[in-house]
Amino acid sequence: MAAEAEKNDGAVVNSDAETGQTVVLAAADGTAAPARRSKLQSVLIMTSLCTAVFLSALDQTIVSTALPTIADHFESSSGYVWVGSAFLLAQAVVAPSWGKLSDIWGRKIILLIAVAIFFIGSTLAAAATSLTMLLVGRAVQGTASGGLLSLASIVVGDLYSPRERGKYYGIIGMVWSIAFTLGPLIGGAFTRGVSWRWCFYINLPTSGLSFAIMAFLLKLDTPKTPFLAGIKVIDWPGTFALVGGALMLLFGLQLGDTSYPWNSPTIICLIVFGILTLCIFVAIERYVAPYPILPVHLYASPGNAAILLINLFHGIVFTQAIYFLPLYCQSVLGADPLLSGVLLLPLAVSMSVALVGAGTYLKRTGRYLDCIWLGFILLALGVGLMYDLPASTSWPRLIIYQIIAGFGIGLNYQPPLVALQSRVPAQDNAAVTSSFGLVRSLSAAIGVVVGSVAFANKMNTEQPKLIDLIGADNATLFTGSNSQANVLLVNNMPDGPEKTAVREAYWEALRVLWIVALAFSGAAFLACLLIRNKKLEETHVVVKTGLEGEEERRRIAMQHRAGKVAASEIGYTAA
Repeated sequence: MAAEAEKNDGAVVNSDAETGQTVVLAAADGTAAPARRSKLQSVLIMTSLCTAVFLSALDQTIVSTALPTIADHFESSSGYVWVGSAFLLAQAVVAPSWGKLSDIWGRKIILLIAVAIFFIGSTLAAAATSLTMLLVGRAVQGTASGGLLSLASIVVGDLYSPRERGKYYGIIGMVWSIAFTLGPLIGGAFTRGVSWRWCFYINLPTSGLSFAIMAFLLKLDTPKTPFLAGIKVIDWPGTFALVGGALMLLFGLQLGDTSYPWNSPTIICLIVFGILTLCIFVAIERYVAPYPILPVHLYASPGNAAILLINLFHGIVFTQAIYFLPLYCQSVLGADPLLSGVLLLPLAVSMSVALVGAGTYLKRTGRYLDCIWLGFILLALGVGLMYDLPASTSWPRLIIYQIIAGFGIGLNYQPPLVALQSRVPAQDNAAVTSSFGLVRSLSAAIGVVVGSVAFANKMNTEQPKLIDLIGADNATLFTGSNSQANVLLVNNMPDGPEKTAVREAYWEALRVLWIVALAFSGAAFLACLLIRNKKLEETHVVVKTGLEGEEERRRIAMQHRAGKVAASEIGYTAA
């Protein structure tokens, strides 16, 4: 019935094949344990988690169709990229910290804190009187969002067996995709009918409702960790090194060729010292930290490292699709912000179907590699076909290409995480989930930066043509650093060869972007070759949070450094 108990402080549980519920067989210390988690308990838990995911996902996409209007309101071309990047940068660098905090003080209290911080960030963004205030609000929102997404995944990993997780991650993915679908539509509707500020005001009642649902419905064991004792086990050197290194690297990528030339001392220093600081972070985690925020020994397995790599590439391509397809619709097709959100529906709907389908497949077969392979084949095909999108309206191609890419994105949104969790011991579930979230968040920021750089460079090469047709002063509005923010100006131009030339310049620049996305998709598929399929288990080990759990993780980390730990204990799989 159940697999042999693992030697840790958790409880060994098994999934009931008929009811699908997780059955606790025995506590690790031999004491009796509850028989099962009821369906009602599962519904309440998932309702709580889904509200958190909805908040985070909605705010990632709701501004995508409002960005040109926001940049125009504050009269800042740089605002187009920074409004999105401030959120993504903050989300990226703090994600692992949320996982560690929840290991120490428990999942529920940290989730509630994340929702409260999200409320504060939304208030700042909605009431912003300057671009700086808006960016601060977006950064606070991103900080909270990193916790909402990673903690929802961590809780599912804590409560359900690897085989069951596919189903519940499918539910979370469906909610996420619904928010993703609604985001551009809501953002476009607010921008067109009321004000872009309502893209942030809407979060206030939503986050309040989410807080109430979690406070009353989410029932999780919470360790009574003293505040000072918990502070002492936080990996402070690793945290500062990670945040500092990631910020320097991402700022260097963000500012390159927009605020400073790539060969400027500022950009070179940011990128070089960012990479060096991240290397120092790895050394701290590997050799120094008694309670590492990201145990790097878990990624000594080529298969585990490859999963993080495909997660990185997947996030880059996905982010480029959701950020630059609206730009195509607005600049080339002449759509307004609301219509550009509607035109993304094929991508969102197909992604939702694939998310649910992947979860169902994992639940029934326990095979994750099939979804990963098929997903990247479809993703490469979809973004590759987007190169064929014309400079004029072609609804069949726009819809079909989005559907193909959407299936590719959806099939690889959750299976890699389930695969990674299944390849490490239960006590490291939060650590690998947080690292997975970190890479996904970094990939989103990198995707925007790399996509913007590729797009901007091509727009700069189109300048001579534009100068000949619309004059040097007007052409300056559509240089690489200004073209994204000034996309709304294209539709205000009178019909004629000048307007056509500007639209064709955008079209040519976007074609370069799709080539970049195709390259990342192909690289992801090659990385899949390093992963071998491991059938997902139905037996699950529930791990305690709090100081006891931290001591268990510290013991394994210390033994690994001394070379005294078995490969099976640190989650090594052949590939």
